[in-house]
Amino acid sequence: MNGGVGIKKIALVGVGLLGTAVAERLLAGGFAVTGYDTRPEALDALRPRGLTSAANPAAAARGADAVFTILPSLHAVDAVVRGPGGLLDTVSGPMILIQMSTISPALTRELAAAASGRGLRFLDAPMSGTSAMVARGDCTIFVGGDPASIEACRPVFDAIARTTIRVGEVGQASLAKLATNLLVGLNTAALAEALVLGAKGGLAPATLLAVLKESAAGSRMVDVRGPLMVDRRFDPQMKIDLFLKDFTLMLEEGRRLGAPLPLTSLARELTAATAGRGRGGDDLAALITTLETMAGLGD
Repeated sequence: MNGGVGIKKIALVGVGLLGTAVAERLLAGGFAVTGYDTRPEALDALRPRGLTSAANPAAAARGADAVFTILPSLHAVDAVVRGPGGLLDTVSGPMILIQMSTISPALTRELAAAASGRGLRFLDAPMSGTSAMVARGDCTIFVGGDPASIEACRPVFDAIARTTIRVGEVGQASLAKLATNLLVGLNTAALAEALVLGAKGGLAPATLLAVLKESAAGSRMVDVRGPLMVDRRFDPQMKIDLFLKDFTLMLEEGRRLGAPLPLTSLARELTAATAGRGRGGDDLAALITTLETMAGLGD
């Protein structure tokens, strides 16, 4: 990718909930997208829309101008990028690696250094938004890295998100994502507590939600996850298990930086308890079910 040629071909490694939403946005934006996932069936719905499937990450990345990784764990990202037969072992040329998974700032910096050692550019570019929000373009991308590489990728980011913000160097975007998810998680837990308090006192959840939306307590999580809680719709937009991973990363980063995160610690315990009750695959909105059980309201 040089001069004014621009990014045309994109490889997408990881086509789960968020990866599918990103692929849909890119395909709608006219990009050629090749995808890989450990579950081949995850690609089936996207093939009629123009997605090309690949047998492994290296095959997906072959000939691509940019490679996105959107994976569920630090281990998965590290294995795909630095592991035997991973991207750094197999790709070449002027492509850009765009790491969009929620991982630690430390691992992000390590991956960037490894990519630079192979002559590849690297961007730290997590997203903020549920899979449904990403699918409709109502999300934000935080980017850390070289300004020139970010500008080269601007048309790609614009196809996915309503806003792209450069927050600094590699690692800073991952830190911004952890801080953002911290507030998302705490807001969701607080909303669940408020609805359970109201229900315990006889307030209809839908009535209380309408009050919250129009009050000083209104927030994006009230708008997004309030209806899910009230309607008992827990199909995952962001799985409990993944948010449990994120809470753990927040606490680890807090310890490293010497930043106390007492509310995050409590929210992690509530999230772990909810996962332990068999709801790890449900949306974060399912936190309310654990609080309801604790309040004697049933499941």
